[in-house]
Amino acid sequence: MPASDDSIKFPADVPVPGLATRAWRFCNIVWLAARVYVGYKAVQYWTRYVSARRRSDLFRRQDLRAARAMYATAIRLEGLLIKAAQFIATRADVLPDEWVSTLNRLHDRVPPRPFDVIRSQIERELGRPLDSVYAEFNRTPIASASLAQVHAARLHDGRRCAVKVQYPGIEGLVRADLRNLLLVLKWLAWLERDFDLRVVAREGLKYIPMELDFIHEADNADAIRGNFAGDPSFCVPDIYREFSTRRVLTMELVEGVKITDVAGLERAGIDKHAVAQKLMDQFCAMILRDGFFHADPHPGNILVQPGPRLIYLDFGLAKDFPPEFRDGMVRLTFAILTSNRDATIRAFEELGFRTRERSPETLLKIADLFLGQTISRNKAYADKVLVEKFNQELPQVLRENPIVEVPGDVLLVNRVMGLLSGLGKTLDSRVDLFATIMPYAQVLMSARPAAAVS
Repeated sequence: MPASDDSIKFPADVPVPGLATRAWRFCNIVWLAARVYVGYKAVQYWTRYVSARRRSDLFRRQDLRAARAMYATAIRLEGLLIKAAQFIATRADVLPDEWVSTLNRLHDRVPPRPFDVIRSQIERELGRPLDSVYAEFNRTPIASASLAQVHAARLHDGRRCAVKVQYPGIEGLVRADLRNLLLVLKWLAWLERDFDLRVVAREGLKYIPMELDFIHEADNADAIRGNFAGDPSFCVPDIYREFSTRRVLTMELVEGVKITDVAGLERAGIDKHAVAQKLMDQFCAMILRDGFFHADPHPGNILVQPGPRLIYLDFGLAKDFPPEFRDGMVRLTFAILTSNRDATIRAFEELGFRTRERSPETLLKIADLFLGQTISRNKAYADKVLVEKFNQELPQVLRENPIVEVPGDVLLVNRVMGLLSGLGKTLDSRVDLFATIMPYAQVLMSARPAAAVS
């Protein structure tokens, strides 16, 4: 088995699965990677000799085969692979429908654990019989996800609540899968030298242990709720600390329509375009105003009530920026919005980006591809034309002058923006990104000394 990665830290008491379990999971991940990789390489080879229409059909069939293979493996292994599949399913803006529609079922409909397992976990964590804590407890979960499942309940004082219960033993399985995944990515980087995803994956995966600590999640929820205390359109359920531990989280039960349920929004009289605008406004406030944001806005974590009022769930992955990093992100955003070449280069370098040749052209191209063209085309999300242009131009740019250092916090922001872009595509977003982002950037830029913004 591959060695563990030192940049991903787990608590000392996380158990390690037995050798047989680790080997079985490792073989499943390797087999999935091989099926997907070989399938696409075969299609790439055969499409040299067929018409464009036939080529499109072949790729669609391979997309469906690969997505189904990942779905089946994720259901079998659970844990980390389900989280990866959930992320893929949010990218309706850039990925084929075959991937999105196949994996979308994993957002909140993962096969649940038996009630007896959940009862034992709760009683072990709280140190009390289930009936002494909850007057009522629904045996059927209202949601089941990658690391935990949620049950509706009622406390003895009458408060309705949602109880999030971490699956027993999931910490050790996730730890094993992280090792396996990083080794597979190492092999893929050797096969496809232009697409080494290990740095990005390692940076993204290092936050996984935080999601396994529900006390950490409760702290995040309370902090973000406080930041939006004066905004009635922003809702974070209250946490009931006296009935919560590291592996059990009891919170206020708040109901709403899933943000990607467009038909449900319409039935509730909620304007999907207003939802898209409110979503972008609130994330701009979190990132550019507060420097502390929900870092996992997939469809299962956001509900909507009339207003619209957005309900945010699952704060296991939230990020607090140092003030200097937030200011750096604002400077970069402002520079791109105003097409200031020198300021864009300076902002990238101050954030910690480094290229092999120390040439600014790679950084300028990335700025244009990631945000500049979206703004100039007045798009609220990356459409097919932008994605195709990105896929064609970025590999060439990186081959000529590869990026050798990327600040980890930027990768997390980029992940969030990708998830928001996918939601924007589903909601047919008409958000004016320039008009939405600029006020936040102007406020922070105006607070800086004149010499710093020149």
